[in-house]
Amino acid sequence: MNAPVPTHRPIQQLNDQLISQIAAGEVVERPSAVVKELLENALDAGATQITIRLEEGGVKRIAISDNGRGIAPEQLPLALARHATSKIASLTDLENVATLGFRGEALASIASVAAVSITTRTADAAHAWQIVGSHQGTVAPSSGPCGTTIDVQDLYFNTPARRKFLKSEQTEYGHCAEVVRRIALARPDVSFSLTHNGRTIDHWNVCEMARRSSQILGNDFAEARLPIDESAGPLRLHGYAGLPTASKARADGQFFYVNGRYVRDKLLVHAVRAAYQDVLHGDRFPSYVLALDLDPALVDVNVHPSKIEVRFRDSRAVHQFVFHAVQRSLAATSATAHGSTPAPISAAEIAPSDAQWRRPHEQTTFGKQLTQTFSPSPFPPGSRWDAPAGQGVAQSTANYGALFAEPRPAAGVAPMPAPTAAPGNDDFPLGFALAQLHGIYILAQNTRGLVLVDMHAAHERILYEQLKNALDAQVDGQDMGVQPLLIPVTFFADAIEVATATDHQDTLKALGFDIAALSPTTLAVRAVPMLLKNADAQTLARDVLRDVREFGGSRVLIERRNELLGTLACHTAVRANRILSTPEMNALLRQMENTERADQCNHGRPTWVQLDISALDKLFLRGQ
Repeated sequence: MNAPVPTHRPIQQLNDQLISQIAAGEVVERPSAVVKELLENALDAGATQITIRLEEGGVKRIAISDNGRGIAPEQLPLALARHATSKIASLTDLENVATLGFRGEALASIASVAAVSITTRTADAAHAWQIVGSHQGTVAPSSGPCGTTIDVQDLYFNTPARRKFLKSEQTEYGHCAEVVRRIALARPDVSFSLTHNGRTIDHWNVCEMARRSSQILGNDFAEARLPIDESAGPLRLHGYAGLPTASKARADGQFFYVNGRYVRDKLLVHAVRAAYQDVLHGDRFPSYVLALDLDPALVDVNVHPSKIEVRFRDSRAVHQFVFHAVQRSLAATSATAHGSTPAPISAAEIAPSDAQWRRPHEQTTFGKQLTQTFSPSPFPPGSRWDAPAGQGVAQSTANYGALFAEPRPAAGVAPMPAPTAAPGNDDFPLGFALAQLHGIYILAQNTRGLVLVDMHAAHERILYEQLKNALDAQVDGQDMGVQPLLIPVTFFADAIEVATATDHQDTLKALGFDIAALSPTTLAVRAVPMLLKNADAQTLARDVLRDVREFGGSRVLIERRNELLGTLACHTAVRANRILSTPEMNALLRQMENTERADQCNHGRPTWVQLDISALDKLFLRGQ
């Protein structure tokens, strides 16, 4: 196919109309761009009530009314002139933009491709004034309340080729509605009303951000969000981050604002994504509504015609601030961080059950692992079940287990009296174990109802956090904790594994491994991290060698560290069909309560769920 031959003409000055239409190609991409520009003008004018009326997806008509300051009649022609604005007057103003609009292009561009009228009235005016068409139009008296109404009709009527590129009415309306949602989400102090083809679609009254975000993003987000409000110097980040367990398959629930302006900035998206990396599977997307406030001089908003991209003066500082603020919020996702805690547990509620009478007399291998890896005491200091100094988890859980340690009473013999005291709700929000289901789940009871725990996912998160903390402590000069093996574990290795172990000794030692080559085909594991000493040493060695080989020693410790530690934790965590005693299950519950991010496993799945008494009552139609 032959390319078109360009027409050669002499250089000439373009007329104002054509210049405006060229500019409109950047500013007025589709009806939603018109809605965005007009809404931003209304907010800059101090509006607290905004009405948006659309017809045929905004192609036939876009009318936006506000109760802002209005425009003086003598300035109406300038409102439609190119490069005329009240928001900046010098380069200093441009470098300190505090308004949403500032270029003075939008209205002129819109007027070049559509029929535009502006009706406005200031507070001190006796009546409203109107201008139709362009800056050359006549300003005439009109009627209307204080504020401004901009009516845009027949978009692209004079550029039919451009109009053919628009999508269906419903698609264009969808884009317009999304713009309204984005802006309404950032300004809960303003009421918005949206109608399409004469039918009211959405209406949001003035309210708090908590309510506005739940109105727009839905109850699912409202029930699974974490508040954020952190400041550091000139930076403040506030809003809500969705729980990892409420992640989505698409990134359509992500809203980030810089000084009130909705942006899609790669730096900010990466910072939030990195904060979720520890708690979210790679193919899932978190939902969030976050607002970053900072000195306008520290951010350049004059980067893109649509003003949807920004550039920070100190991008690294902004990235680190956002990353750590979101990460700290997510670190609070543990049972003890929940706003709703169970009521006190009565003695009758922890009376022994049949399942508890029929438990092993000794702890399983997993129970011994709890003794070695969990914190010294899972019970609060001074409580009835708190272990004396140096006693450790085994004795702590045994103290609890002693409640049920007596043999089952024979027929006709009075049962052992229930304990006379029980821990309070603030200490044990996950309650106490009742049984193990199918070798996979722990069934526990608290005063809110029943708690179901995925024991492998929960233990995996616990081990993972312990490994991270141990490695961080080593970076700070403390001992990570290495367990030399009394008898080294040897295994057959190929030439690549042997070479990896030889070339990356420093990396392996930093991770707590001592892996040496005994021969060209044999490796010996002489030491493993203390936290993983009960795991399969050969499997762990092969996994760490594979990652070190694939990503390099330095990258494993910096970029891939958490993925590697997650793999090690997964291999070490208790597996399905492992029978746990009641003390072991309770030790796991206590450690969950004391572990950051324990509400979800390393892949973002929930580790436990709560089934309230009210939900149980509904299942059995109680009270109906």
